[in-house]
Amino acid sequence: MNAAPNQATLERMLTAAAPILEAALAEGGVPGAALGVVSAAGGRAALHLGAAMREPETRPLAPDAWFDLASLTKVLFTLPEVLRLVEEGRLDLDDPLARHLPEAGWLQEDAPLARLTVRRLLAHQAGLPAWVPLYTWGGRPETLKARLLQERWELGAPVYSDVGYMLLGLLLERLRRRELKRFALPAGLTFAPDPERSAATERCPWRGRVLVGEVHDENAFALGGAAGHAGLFGTLDGVLDRAQAWLTGAELSPAAHAEALEPQSEERLLGWVRRHPGWSGGSLTSPAAYGHTGFTGTGVWIDPKRGYAWALLSNRVHPSRHRPNPLPDLRRAVGNALAAAWRPA
Repeated sequence: MNAAPNQATLERMLTAAAPILEAALAEGGVPGAALGVVSAAGGRAALHLGAAMREPETRPLAPDAWFDLASLTKVLFTLPEVLRLVEEGRLDLDDPLARHLPEAGWLQEDAPLARLTVRRLLAHQAGLPAWVPLYTWGGRPETLKARLLQERWELGAPVYSDVGYMLLGLLLERLRRRELKRFALPAGLTFAPDPERSAATERCPWRGRVLVGEVHDENAFALGGAAGHAGLFGTLDGVLDRAQAWLTGAELSPAAHAEALEPQSEERLLGWVRRHPGWSGGSLTSPAAYGHTGFTGTGVWIDPKRGYAWALLSNRVHPSRHRPNPLPDLRRAVGNALAAAWRPA
């Protein structure tokens, strides 16, 4: 890819974005953050700033820190795992959910859940609710999973939906015959990080403790710690490895990779968010760029036309989510600074 930046350009891009990140940390809205940029040609540049934890003690952010990736689970784990099943001939993107989970909506008259296709779930086009307080329903993870398939979901206009990806997680478990937390993962990704190396997230009122090395998302925790929508942890290098694999097409077969990047709506691919006005990656990215963010303060973006990808990982919900969130503006500012400093090799 002749547009891919060389190592000197990667370093210049990182240098251009670093002051923006340093200023955000100095203002106190983000305790710690890691920023990295990677080239399709193989180079990378990275920096780690701030604190992994402020409560109950202060701990600096180390280069090998595990971050709770939150909704990056959807695109770095669930999406490629589903597409690998398609590659193996185990399912088709246009299969209805009930073909593989026959109890979906069982005994409900004309159950809409049973007819939802894998494609619509991946692309957030199913019309399922964005979120439900599943963790307040009570019961063991197995019971909650069964209820997800029996709930009388009322479908509406398409919205970004955690519920859809919870269902995709159940699909993966059924077809692979093991829990998600038992899936093999690439280096730098895990469902069970070492707390001593983990960036802290929230002082959780429900669990009564500062969360360190356990999933922040309450619904993922209630489902056993790993779910289709959240639960994955990653180091900056681990996330950059996956971003580079998407950038070069190495994550999947050429056919599956191409299908994943087919537009499904004005703003969405399969799983990924397309560049659109006001999106998280900034207005200076190329029209081919795509990315995703996570509630805890994480994000990854890929620009195949220019041959680079970048990740910004933070613990912005530490010690509480209930304070101003600087991430929307910070992400766009960093993305624009990187793009402005980019030069083709």
